[in-house]
Amino acid sequence: MTPDDTHARRAVEAVWRAESARIVAALTRRTGDFAWGEDLAQEALLEALSAWPASGIPDNPGAWLLSVAKRRAIDGWRRRERLEQRIGMLGHDALLAEHDDAVSVAGDPDRIDDDVLRLVFVACHPVLPPAARLALTLRTVAGLTTEQIARVMLLTVPAVQQRIVRAKRALADAHVAYEIPDRAERPARLASVLQVVYLLFTEGYAPTDGTHPVRIDVAREAVRLARQLTALVPNEPEVYALTALMEFQSSRFTARTDAEGLPLTLAEQDRSRWDRSAIARGRAALATAMDFERGLGYYGLQAAVGECHAIAPTADATDWPRIVALYDGLLELAPSPVVRLNRAVAVSMVDGPAVALVQVDALEPELAGFRPFHGVRAELLERTGRTDAAAAAFLAAAALPGNAAETEVLRRRAAALTSGELSPSRSAPEADAGSA
Repeated sequence: MTPDDTHARRAVEAVWRAESARIVAALTRRTGDFAWGEDLAQEALLEALSAWPASGIPDNPGAWLLSVAKRRAIDGWRRRERLEQRIGMLGHDALLAEHDDAVSVAGDPDRIDDDVLRLVFVACHPVLPPAARLALTLRTVAGLTTEQIARVMLLTVPAVQQRIVRAKRALADAHVAYEIPDRAERPARLASVLQVVYLLFTEGYAPTDGTHPVRIDVAREAVRLARQLTALVPNEPEVYALTALMEFQSSRFTARTDAEGLPLTLAEQDRSRWDRSAIARGRAALATAMDFERGLGYYGLQAAVGECHAIAPTADATDWPRIVALYDGLLELAPSPVVRLNRAVAVSMVDGPAVALVQVDALEPELAGFRPFHGVRAELLERTGRTDAAAAAFLAAAALPGNAAETEVLRRRAAALTSGELSPSRSAPEADAGSA
């Protein structure tokens, strides 16, 4: 592969991560076919890989991909002998969009016209099993590769591929309309929609791979979608809770990396750089969720954890006993090994690292391939004075697939312990980007 080929491939991958949701959503709206819309986008990507090494990367690569995909759609309609009708639709696309917006505003004040949000609701249709909804939306909305999705879902790559293929086939067979469902149909999809929006945020807050430790544009898109959802389903406290959770976490963006661009954990961050307006918005959204007096749900409990961190002046001054109690509630509501790992991090601050290490070691059969598990375990081993074992655990974490900046931090921690130098002033990666 030539340097130009490598540069073009990296550019295509970057554009896909940033623009995939909007490109697939726009194509789905124009074609009325979810599976075909993604296929067209993928074909445009292949053409970019072929053309860009010679022609150079266009000034607006997202628009280039969409234009190529539209031309391929026209070719497809020509083969289906429906060229005149469809070209007319494309030619008047902007005019129709303006007309539709005017009609929707005048005729249905409850409706929100957002291509990406439509795409999320389509991919979260009840005709699909929950795991298939998640895999499909992570692929089309978050732009993750099957390898990345497999790591997020703790599945094999072939299993993820099968779920995506079957999901697209099921949507096509069911003739699912590309639209936000009416009020009566929204509750059946809402849980999956919230899950996908939060995972989209997490991919921005702590990317699963790549070179950058934070993708602020991706995370802000998730926050935007959550705010749209509060207008679409204003009587659902979990929507406000999710918004609160993401506001608390997004408040830390400017403090999440050091001068080298390497990630910093909560204990290391300069809290004076946290966005106080985002924290205020988060507290207001959490208060709204609690006003429904239904008790805190899955996102509400995590948002309450986020609030504990957001209002604490230092890591040591954080209300760790309350955080342990909140994780206890989360375990009753939605037990998982990742939640238990997060709880163990909080336990280490209340009862000490030795107690927490016993709890973490018990999770190894379930989380052996999960990088944060080894990072947390390494930190606890170091805190208990077992430096050789800690160095080995840091290296085990670094050897697993993940973000390159985080890998560098883990290797430095291991090297410092192995050489007998004072450990750098940093902590292990957070157990879970959403909660720790």
